[in-house]
Amino acid sequence: MEQKSIFVGLTGQTGAGKTTVSTLLVNMGLRVIDADVVARHVVAKGAKCILVLALEFGIEILNVDGTLNRHRLGNIVFSDKQKRMTLNRITFPYIQEEIFFRVQELRRKADGPIFLDAPTLIESGTHKECDRVVSVIAPEQKRLMRIVERDKISEEDARLRIRAQHDDEYYTSVSDFVIENNGDLSSLREKTARMLEVVCGIKE
Repeated sequence: MEQKSIFVGLTGQTGAGKTTVSTLLVNMGLRVIDADVVARHVVAKGAKCILVLALEFGIEILNVDGTLNRHRLGNIVFSDKQKRMTLNRITFPYIQEEIFFRVQELRRKADGPIFLDAPTLIESGTHKECDRVVSVIAPEQKRLMRIVERDKISEEDARLRIRAQHDDEYYTSVSDFVIENNGDLSSLREKTARMLEVVCGIKE
């Protein structure tokens, strides 16, 4: 039986296919909160969070119109662990507040599972508020190629992003279910369906 309003955190390594799993869930009619969308919302022009970031990392992280230049900020933090930690310390509280607000709104509207697609689910501590945690992992070479194609960056920059994240064993150790995305889309769809059955009690 489907567990009412179960809150499932969906995370994984960059390039592993987490977003594809998220899209599959949406196409199945399931409710998904995208933490990246929430993050963009909290750093919108004029928001308190973006002002704090500019004070910390410099005015150069802003475009001339006052919006956040995510590429410049990314270049600053991806190769510097301490700066990444500072970025997370500043942004996570704003993001979490908005996420929990959206979860409560969805729970008021209907029962059923709610998924949170969040690349930094564990690092932010948000997984502690989840009923279950699901991770998506994939072989490093496949992830590398996906990142280069998706973000239009060099292999060197893609490797920096990969090194900034945890390995497979870490995600396996903190998850209730792991989806290994090492095949084609059909295989990933089957593994996602299996996850829904095991984690949420939903059978196609």
